[in-house]
Amino acid sequence: MKICMVGNGAFAKKHLDGLARIKGAEVISIVGRVPETTQVVAKKYGIPHSTTMLEEALAQPGLDAVILTSPTQVHAAQAIQVMRAGKHVEIEIPISDTLADAERIHAVQMETGLVAMGGHTRRFNPSHQWIHKKIKAGELKLQHLVVQTFFFRRTNMNAAGQPRSWTDHLLWHHACHTVDLFQYQSGETASQARALQGPMHPELGIAMDMSIGMRVPSGAVCTLALSFNNNGPLGTWFRYICDNGTYVARYDELLDGNDKPVDVSKVDVSMDGIELQDREFISAIQERREPNSSVAQVLPAMRTLDRLEKSLGT
Repeated sequence: MKICMVGNGAFAKKHLDGLARIKGAEVISIVGRVPETTQVVAKKYGIPHSTTMLEEALAQPGLDAVILTSPTQVHAAQAIQVMRAGKHVEIEIPISDTLADAERIHAVQMETGLVAMGGHTRRFNPSHQWIHKKIKAGELKLQHLVVQTFFFRRTNMNAAGQPRSWTDHLLWHHACHTVDLFQYQSGETASQARALQGPMHPELGIAMDMSIGMRVPSGAVCTLALSFNNNGPLGTWFRYICDNGTYVARYDELLDGNDKPVDVSKVDVSMDGIELQDREFISAIQERREPNSSVAQVLPAMRTLDRLEKSLGT
């Protein structure tokens, strides 16, 4: 499986680390905005070709698939360009920052029949997989998902402390993880969804704090708090309050309600959710099937995000 990586930032490196552990996966090209930094990453990971031009990468002999870790604002255009070139595509979350663009991606996927997958890593983290299997088996019933997503980003810097070429967004990026996960774990689309936001940043033009509430028809609710103003522990915590236990997931790790670790090491072949996500992408291509987290499957989350944006009056 010959793959092109678009992007050379923190998330691209997480994918490259995961792909290095997948037998038969070969990254043959990497696309970046700045030639010098792209070449550094290419050298580190032994990638033979680097470029700033996506069309050049798409012309590499034998290329099968592309993983997009580029800025959200170009996801739709790049995904469509990749599929028009006859290549399968995995688009990091969110697949777009508007519902219209998400629907455009889906339309081209339906037209071409190629694999198009969203990078909804929470579906693949062993912690969330463990919960999902319990729900599917009837051993747990979700009653309330309580989520905190906290960062300290009062300037436009990335996770590595470097200036971004784009602006992040609490709703279309960070809330997307929870909106999709809540609907995936409950097996339902939110029948009620409301959002509140704090003041807009005078320079970045985005809300720095947000609160979201959702309810699905069966009665389960989700409460999500997000902030770029949090000066403390960073990241996301998911508290599953169920009829038969409470569990707290933080990325690939899981604790019960009393902070006792839950062994999730046998849930899948790896403890790395991003690696598992990439394994699903590659397997779906090889087996000619729809992947978990396909563009079609994540569209309900994009529709809910659109409703949430409308509820903000923006």
